[in-house]
Amino acid sequence: MKKQTTFSGLACLSKCLPISSSASPSEQKELPDNDDLASPSSDTNKRMPGGWKAMPFVLGNETFERLATFGLLANFMIFLLTQFHMEQATAANVLNVWSGVTNYAPLLGAFISDAYIGRFWTILIGSLASLLGMLTMTLIVWIPQLHPAPCSPQQLEYHKCEGPSGSHVGFLILALGFLSIGTGGIRPCSLPFGLDQFDATTDEGRKGINSFFNWYYTTFTVVLIIAFTVVVYIQDNVSWVLGFGIPTICMVGSIVLFFFGTRLYIYVKPEGSVFSGIAQAIAAAYKKRRLKLPDEAELHVALYDPPFKGHAIKLPLTSQYRFLNKGAIILEGEVKSDGSPSNPWRLCSIQQIEEVKCMIKIVPVWAAGIISFTAMAQQSTFTISQALKTDRHLGPKFQVPSGSLIVISMLTVGLWVPVYDRLFVPALRKVTGIEGGITVLQRMGIGMVLSVLSMIVAGLIERMRRDAALSHGRPDGIAPITVMWLAPQLVLMGLAEAFNFIGQIEFYYKEFPQNMSSVANSLFFCTIAGASYISSLLVTVVHGVTGGHGRPDWLTNDINLGRVDYFYYLIAGLGMLNVVYFLIVAHRYKYKPTIQDEKDKHQVDVELSASK
Repeated sequence: MKKQTTFSGLACLSKCLPISSSASPSEQKELPDNDDLASPSSDTNKRMPGGWKAMPFVLGNETFERLATFGLLANFMIFLLTQFHMEQATAANVLNVWSGVTNYAPLLGAFISDAYIGRFWTILIGSLASLLGMLTMTLIVWIPQLHPAPCSPQQLEYHKCEGPSGSHVGFLILALGFLSIGTGGIRPCSLPFGLDQFDATTDEGRKGINSFFNWYYTTFTVVLIIAFTVVVYIQDNVSWVLGFGIPTICMVGSIVLFFFGTRLYIYVKPEGSVFSGIAQAIAAAYKKRRLKLPDEAELHVALYDPPFKGHAIKLPLTSQYRFLNKGAIILEGEVKSDGSPSNPWRLCSIQQIEEVKCMIKIVPVWAAGIISFTAMAQQSTFTISQALKTDRHLGPKFQVPSGSLIVISMLTVGLWVPVYDRLFVPALRKVTGIEGGITVLQRMGIGMVLSVLSMIVAGLIERMRRDAALSHGRPDGIAPITVMWLAPQLVLMGLAEAFNFIGQIEFYYKEFPQNMSSVANSLFFCTIAGASYISSLLVTVVHGVTGGHGRPDWLTNDINLGRVDYFYYLIAGLGMLNVVYFLIVAHRYKYKPTIQDEKDKHQVDVELSASK
């Protein structure tokens, strides 16, 4: 079996992303020589992939698009609180619900791209939708009639400002809807479209792919830092119109650059979505549920196992979830003379069956990730509220924007991953004999424990901050402690991300078949979406049932009167239960087998027990 390299900060992320195998490099097509852009995936003469000639346009489009998106959304919680005058719990719910919708959208985008219009048009439509969303957001802060009337700092402090009207909320939903559509088109297709420009069958192409990953994630990190520092500072201290206008202009530049490269791009023809194959396998197994499975000796002739097309590794038949194997039982008249099924909804291949099994057994692990991500979701909501009630001055003149604090988590990830990869992994490898030092699920488990610890620390620090604010009784409610007291919880959260995020990404990439890599990537975003909805549910329940008898609820508008520390402890408690559940699930989990694994069975281990 080929050795698997350890995941550095860049490589581990790149392996999980939607590197589609729906078409080989030899199947890649170019646009017709004329200016007809109506069908980028149409059959034309074959040529060598565009390679680095197309990269200035691809990477330029990516850089501007990310700067636009993150620059617009980096400070969104502050925008809802200070410009739309929403209550703290309401703003958190808006952010969580919208984040959930946005992270589910790539599933639909991946399906449309793979089955119908291809990556070029999916990215283009998504980019135009994002531009419409950003234009709408810029107009909302520019035109007085589209947002609530401004109020003084004193009115804002005592929550006496006029809230948004129905029309204000309607325009906000319109803008967020466009942005969700844009994310659904761009996120599942951007990286695979860049990879399409290289021929992975050549040494030069493989070197280009590795270099492309490095440039892709280098620009990604730089853009995040700029968005969470420079753009947030402009929004807080200069102008919201300018702070939203700059990302909008960047999005225009992104689309223009994307168009400039149309004559250089390679366009992969859409060949159908894996979702169709999954549905067919489930339907065939259901229709044949009353049939009896053949004996072990007859399986190789009784089940439909055609030659596997493509470059992905073929999956062998397993005994897990054996009832699904019935979908591959061949009945009279179900196979045509050319070897294809006469009705794909009544007969499916062993490969399709095993792909469905992979999804089924991954679901329990996926569910465990949702609760741990719920803790991470608080970085963009109540951590911001905490920062607003601390001393954010660094020196006599500079004040740290509250929306920029998340940079601490990002820097933690950036610093820890290389140290872990270069120092800890080799040392652990000598002890465990595992190539990555520890197993993927062990890495995820460590991340979940760290997320629980971060919530406990966040609760302790919030209690200290609240006590300091109440004891000093300043009119503005700011506690006389530095905002850097929030750094420990953010550092712990960054470490949790380094273990859990990267672990989940690697896990999905390894455990899904290669031709389902886009589904694997979308499932990761669905984890984030589920965490957003769980967070929103918790906020709604806590806001509604706590308090009473003259006492404010835990998440009341005035954070000094509320008990956000109790809310953090609640999430920590749920996280502890989730860790127990994850340990049970991970102990029972077995790696996905492949044809190669059948020859090297000793290398297939049970997670969380390296000796098994």
